[in-house]
Amino acid sequence: MASLGSALLGLAFLAALAAGAIALTGRHGDERRLRLSRCVVYVFCGLLTACVVIIELAFAGDDFSFNIVQQHSSTETPAGYKLAAMWSSQEGSLLLWAWVLSIAAGAALYATRNKLRELVPWATAVMMGVAAFFTGLMLFAPDVDPFAASPPVNGVTPTDGVGLNPLLQHPSMMIHPPMLYSGYVAFTVPFAFAIGALVTRRIDAEWIRATRRFALIAWTFLGFGLLLGARWSYTELGWGGYWAWDPVENAALMPWLLGTAFLHSIMVQEKRGMLKVWNASLIVGTFSMALLGTFLVRSGVLQSIHAFGDNTVGPYILGLIAVVLVGSTALIVSRLDDLRSEKRIDSLASRESIFLVNNLLLVGMTAVIFWGTFFPLISELFTGDKASLAAPWFDRYTTPLAIGLVLFTGVGPLLAWRRVSWESARRVFRIPLAVATVVALALVVFTDAAEQLWALALFIFAAFAVTGLAQEFWSGTQARKQLSGEPGPQALVGLVSRNRRRYGGYIVHVGVIVLLIGIAASSSFQTNRDVELRPGQSTTVDGRTITYVKPTMAVDEEKFTFGSVLRIEEGGEVVGFLRPSRRFFRPTGQEPGPISTYFAGEATSEVGLRAGLGHDLWIAEQPNVADVQRGVRLADQGFGECVRGAAGTPPQCKALGALMKAAAANPSLRTRAFSQIEQVQSGAAKRVAKSFLATTAASTFKVIVNPLVTWMWIGGLIALAGALIALWPSRGRRRGALVRTEADARKEAKYREIRDAELDHATGKLSDADFALLDAELRREAIEILERENGDGSRNGDGNGNGAHPREPEKVEQG
Repeated sequence: MASLGSALLGLAFLAALAAGAIALTGRHGDERRLRLSRCVVYVFCGLLTACVVIIELAFAGDDFSFNIVQQHSSTETPAGYKLAAMWSSQEGSLLLWAWVLSIAAGAALYATRNKLRELVPWATAVMMGVAAFFTGLMLFAPDVDPFAASPPVNGVTPTDGVGLNPLLQHPSMMIHPPMLYSGYVAFTVPFAFAIGALVTRRIDAEWIRATRRFALIAWTFLGFGLLLGARWSYTELGWGGYWAWDPVENAALMPWLLGTAFLHSIMVQEKRGMLKVWNASLIVGTFSMALLGTFLVRSGVLQSIHAFGDNTVGPYILGLIAVVLVGSTALIVSRLDDLRSEKRIDSLASRESIFLVNNLLLVGMTAVIFWGTFFPLISELFTGDKASLAAPWFDRYTTPLAIGLVLFTGVGPLLAWRRVSWESARRVFRIPLAVATVVALALVVFTDAAEQLWALALFIFAAFAVTGLAQEFWSGTQARKQLSGEPGPQALVGLVSRNRRRYGGYIVHVGVIVLLIGIAASSSFQTNRDVELRPGQSTTVDGRTITYVKPTMAVDEEKFTFGSVLRIEEGGEVVGFLRPSRRFFRPTGQEPGPISTYFAGEATSEVGLRAGLGHDLWIAEQPNVADVQRGVRLADQGFGECVRGAAGTPPQCKALGALMKAAAANPSLRTRAFSQIEQVQSGAAKRVAKSFLATTAASTFKVIVNPLVTWMWIGGLIALAGALIALWPSRGRRRGALVRTEADARKEAKYREIRDAELDHATGKLSDADFALLDAELRREAIEILERENGDGSRNGDGNGNGAHPREPEKVEQG
């Protein structure tokens, strides 16, 4: 199977090169070659899918002839984690990168099979160039071949593996890495089409319309992956936090921030033909940051618990980043004349001006995080000392930027495109400002929020933003009720379904605001105490009485588990029990050793967590195992005396010693000897571990009360729901009735812009005079599009194919 996998990987590499080359040879309109290149991309996807299937079958079947399986799994690894173990390795994660890229590239080329004929060859070449790079790494770079054979042990193939790191045996880790990689990789699609647009000087909004969905998919995957990683950190690592400003964490956050700016900024180009330089630069920066995240995990240049710690492919990826940055920058500079917009922002009180401010804030936050992340290398370069910046530094500079984002997240939706009159602005801002004022007074008078000014500011701006977004839903629903006569709930559903991008985006905004409220409250008003308790003792933390009821223990072949039962009381009543514990793992993939090896491997915490909407009670335990370790040393000493046949040892000890000597001379007896050793040591380990149940020694407990932290996870899920709504195709698109060509895309975009203006007028954001001017301008632009299309016919797939009047998207949706 390994040889088959290697052959398929080699064929995939050749297919990627061939697809890119064929696409470029057909760039002058050779439809046959473009179809052929697209088919080769599909073949590339199929080949890599087969490679992934072979690796997964090897993990599932405990085929330790594969080095990747032997190093990252074992016979004791749970079945679900065996299937997820592929991306815990350097070589497996590279295979996942290339495989996800093959799927994204195939989907993008299928979606644009009748559109963007000038851009597609260049976009194909870029995507396949990146694919060939990562596939080539697995073939030619040292120590990253997923199909490499395991080195033999005593001349035979290993029968067991090292096993999966215990820290990675967590449900979030099964899907967290694929989510992050899918986010990283999917940004390749808009980047590739942006390069195609720059090369061909087709710098209008067509490439944006064709790839927006892929950018939103990438943003959604990356954001959900970040949320899962934060949850894993909160529940598994035992330090009580969810974000440590770790270099690899930061490297995943930076492309998400730039991707957020890109998704907002492209709306301005699509509607106004502006910010073209911004959009080209943002997608290049986003893709470069995605590559940077891939580099940091594999380079070892910065210390991180998330890194593979292997520098075999880091220099190659750094070279790719340099090529992307230098080449893209040169291309953008050479196209500056084409990228300049003839239009200008009409008013500072307009949605496009707010989007520009958002761009500045998001890029500024990315720059701060980049500087803080790479400061150790910068300081080493100039001073010779590698100094790091801790979490307080990041908090100091990112907090005001995040608060500014919350404010403008509320302001933007309240403003219309192009221009807003003072009367309209006063009308739409009145209620959000009133609610924000009431919330500010309530927080100052009834809470201690005033002690944390940054948190107070965020809460006030969040109240303003959420009220403004709620007002958007209310006014839109009321306008639809007046037009259609539908009842309120039906009108709301109809409003959202007819304007998925707009209202799905609003739901995302609500989710992000709720998430930031959870972060601000839990970080600013957290109670954090370390306490020592003996069995039967109690302590009070933030008004809650915590009693150490009794110690607990468990033993199996791979670990000791020592913990406790804690009784939680609030207001004199028992509200629950928590069972924190600490697990001590034996090193896996090794021959049986003394009982003391239980303390020679990884140690992980299982936290006690009582979650609630108001607060979380989080407790981690550091058990006092000194007596157990002393007993382990005595047991190991006794075992040695046993097999040596010391005076007073029972006969079975002498028999075991004799068997061990025989096994040293006759390897065929090793399995039998190891089995008997395991039986003897397992019994001794259980007897020693039980001594913990009688301990009177004090254990150390970290007790944290996190206010509102649950709303962080709820906010993430709200944002995910909003992204899915925005991604969900309209009924007409699902039927295949819309956007089959570039002409369809242009018409649909203009009709959507007209509908948005009508909705802004109906909800009071545009005065009658402003709407009349804007509506006349938009309809004039729509007529120009229709006249141009009718004149051009269906040349290059740009027309509707039959010269008929295009169907309006809203009519198709209603049908």
